[in-house]
Amino acid sequence: MNIAIIGYGKMGKEIEKLAQERNHNVVLRVDENNIKSLTKDDFSNVDVAIEFSVPESAFPNINLCFDNNIPVVSGTTGWLEKFDDVLERCKNENKTFFYASNYSIGVNLFFKLNKHLAKMMNNFTDYNVRVEETHHTQKLDAPSGTAITLAEGLIENIERKNNWEKEQENSDNTIAVKSFREGNVPGNHKIIYDSSFDKITIEHDAKSRKGFALGAILAAEFIISKKGYYSMDDLLKI
Repeated sequence: MNIAIIGYGKMGKEIEKLAQERNHNVVLRVDENNIKSLTKDDFSNVDVAIEFSVPESAFPNINLCFDNNIPVVSGTTGWLEKFDDVLERCKNENKTFFYASNYSIGVNLFFKLNKHLAKMMNNFTDYNVRVEETHHTQKLDAPSGTAITLAEGLIENIERKNNWEKEQENSDNTIAVKSFREGNVPGNHKIIYDSSFDKITIEHDAKSRKGFALGAILAAEFIISKKGYYSMDDLLKI
């Protein structure tokens, strides 16, 4: 499989390393230094693009790949106001797109655990719930896409909650999502149920970027002969 890596930072380099270990070829590396000079010929031998860039670049990057008939795996967060536009192109033009706010297999199991616990806690109104996330200081968006996905999973399953609020304290109908930026933390997410009597916490703590990179490569392998939109639920069958 010939891969284009779009966003050649720390995550892009980790993806390259693992891709080569899995006998794939990285044939194109795209960053801010060459994005404006790319031509159709640069994409001529690319089978799939893996896109981990920055929020303001994600939508143009995905469109660029679609314009060149390249399937896209994207893990960039903070751009989802344009998500429906991507799905529209995917549907109308028979493109291929895979998106996840987090490519860690463990995190995606955590998403399911979060929803299951939320269903259990729905009737226990003494408990208020909040989300906390911690990442490295280079992460630009806050809260993280993973934290937002977790908050949305809570809202789906706790009837008294209908919204989340960034950096605010919990209220009766909202969920506080708090962000911390520290050192080189790859990613830590907590769901905390707190009452006057006790506290319940579930937590996912990433040890390195390797788990995210592996998930992205597995996603690329998964979509290589497919059309349409896919997510980690499709890949992991959970």
